[in-house]
Formats: sequence, C-alpha cells, structure tokens
Amino acid sequence: MGWSLAFTALALIAVAAVSRRLSGTPVTPAMVFVALGLLAGSLVVDAIDVADTESAVRTLAEATLALVLFTDASRIRLRQLERGARLPERLLGIGLPLTIALGALVAGLVFDQLTVGEALILAVVLAPTDAALGQAVIGHPRVPQDVRQGLNVESGLNDGICVPLLFAAVAFADVESDLSGGHSAFVLLIEEIGWGAVGGVAAGLLIAAVLRYAGGRGLITEPWRQVVPAAGAALAYGTAVALGGSGFIAAFVAGATFRLALGRDPEPLNRLAEEVGDVLNGVTFALFGAVLLGPALPELDGSIALYAVLSLTLVRMLPVAIALLGTGARRATVGFVGWFGPRGLASIVFAVIVVEESALPHEDVIVTTVYCTVGLSVLVHGLTAAPLADRYARPGPAPARGSDPPATGSSWSA
Repeated sequence: MGWSLAFTALALIAVAAVSRRLSGTPVTPAMVFVALGLLAGSLVVDAIDVADTESAVRTLAEATLALVLFTDASRIRLRQLERGARLPERLLGIGLPLTIALGALVAGLVFDQLTVGEALILAVVLAPTDAALGQAVIGHPRVPQDVRQGLNVESGLNDGICVPLLFAAVAFADVESDLSGGHSAFVLLIEEIGWGAVGGVAAGLLIAAVLRYAGGRGLITEPWRQVVPAAGAALAYGTAVALGGSGFIAAFVAGATFRLALGRDPEPLNRLAEEVGDVLNGVTFALFGAVLLGPALPELDGSIALYAVLSLTLVRMLPVAIALLGTGARRATVGFVGWFGPRGLASIVFAVIVVEESALPHEDVIVTTVYCTVGLSVLVHGLTAAPLADRYARPGPAPARGSDPPATGSSWSA
C-alpha cells in the first residue's frame, strides 16, 4: 500500500506540474493519469500491489462519484434547464433506454457466452456518460449553451438513473448477490430509489439550513463554510446506504435539494467539494490504469475490442439520432452530441460493484470489456474533444432556409 500511495502522490504532482501546458491541447489530465497508471502497473514497472489496492480503488471511486454527483446536481440552474430541457429530456427519456437495449443486443451478438441478464448488465454499466472527460466541450464558450448544458445534465443524471437499473439487472441475472439480498427486482428498485431520495432530501435540507441560519448569524468561519457541502454529500451517501438505498441517487438528490433550499447558486460554497472531487477523480484514473486496465489488457481479444468500439459509436450514436428525431437538430449537432458520450467514472464504479458483490458466471468478460471500453474512451474522447468542439463551433456560411442556425448561436436546433 505504501508504494500505491507514493505513486498516486507522484501522479498528482506530475499532472499539476504541467497542468497549464496541458490546457488547450488534445492531451487531457485523465489521459496522463491513466498512462502513468499503466506505466506503474503490472505491464511495465509492476510497482503496485494489485491485490492490496483493489478495495481501495472501489472506496475511492465511490467517494469520487458521490462528490461529482452532488456538485453536478447543485450546479444545475433549474429555470435555465426548463428553458432548454428538450435535449436532456430526449437523451435521458429516449436515448438512455435505447442505448441500454441496443448495448444488450450487441453484447448478445458479440459475446455468445453471455446470458441475457449478463448482456443487460454490461449494457447498463456502460450506459452512463462522463462529461468531465469531454471538458473541452462542456467549457467551450462558442458551443451552444443548450448543447453544453444538455450534455452536462445528461452526464449528471444518467449515472444516478442507472444505479437501480444495474441492481435490477443483477437480480434479473438470478445470481447469489449481496446486492439483491433475496428481494425481487421490483422491491430492489423501490428500496434503492426511495431510500436514496430520503437520504438525499434529508442531507440537502440539513446543510442548507445550517448555512442559512448558522451562517447567517456569523457562527461559521469562511473556510468551514465550504466544508459543509462536501460533508453533506458524504452524509447523503452514508444515510442512504445505511437505510438500504442508493448512495449515488442520494448524493445527486442532495445536491439538487441543497440548491433549492438555499435559494441561490452554491458555486462559491462548492469550491472545496469540486476541488476535492477533481483530485479524487485524478487519483481514481491513475489507480484505474494501474490496478484495473493494466491487468485487463492482456485479456483483450477481438470480441472485446469490437464491442468497445461499437459501444462508443453505434450503441451511443444511433439512440441519440433516434432521440433527436423531430427536434429540427441539424446533422452536425446530432453527430456531435452522439459522439460526446464518454465512459468514465460511473462505469468504473459499476464494474467494481459487479466484481465485489455478485457472482456472474462470465464476470471476467464483462469487467474486461468495461475497463477496455473506458480506457479507449479516455483516449479517443480526450483527443477529439478540443478539435471537434472548435470545428463544431466554427462559424460557417449562412444556413439555407429552414436549416439549423450556426453553432455559435444559443440554439442547437432549427
């Protein structure tokens, strides 16, 4: 464990040392972290004890995802979202179910050894997107705000939505698992969502009340004000898990409740939570490369490589195209939104959960496919985010009558 800690510290220092130079280039911090992890792992230096580090990776990844979900939810401007809700509504209401269905169908065709339940689990694990891997898109000032907001909201919501779906898929696969606890899939869904919502609402209301009343009376020093939201995310997660619900749903609900109860944008208060989340995210990707992706690469075969490519292209882009039918979105927008569905933190967490809390007969195939798909996504989405965002946002000639306005406008559709 000592070398693992030393490695993660060195990885953070290395990325920090070149962070300004990385800004604006196709090389993202996530790519550097994963590359450093592969270098330190069993494929090259073999400085990381995989057996001793695997449990730490899960704990770290879960904590990171909870913080990210909380800050994502508290960042959503509900009034603004209502005005531009068409894109995330379609991506989540139509695109996500179609992505899972198509992902399961393709998994069944590519991997003839998988059961229906296992194919569904693989599809659910790889359904959530990670907007942080396409930060050049989310933060690009000339990409239409509706597109940026839509991709960010989709990323913030789809991992929370997929949590109960994953547990239901595991139950459907009829395995002996601590996740199902002998309950039916329906009861499991109700418990995960219900207790998750309870924990999230309670934590969100509590931290908002503390900041409004204790903070309003000058009882909280400025540095400690930023501790409250981060602690609130942990409180929501821990409460929901203790009650038998989803900690990830709770973290997201807590963030949304916190913003509503506070009555204003909590961005200044969230600074510590966001910074801690960014650091943990980097550490997670470094350990992912060393502990999970490195050992998975020797198991890579043609079927896994094919599914990884299809998951990032056909399985994502076709459902998005169907979801945007009738919206008037131009082809460039459909292709742009379809491509930027990176797989990242949520898929890593879901795969680790499957490994540690289930007994699937073809578990190795599932997790190897997930790890290789995430690794490929970190590379290709990182390399293409800045160039494609620049190209999409580049002003073009005047659009023909009835076509979409230039991408630099505030609308993503005609």
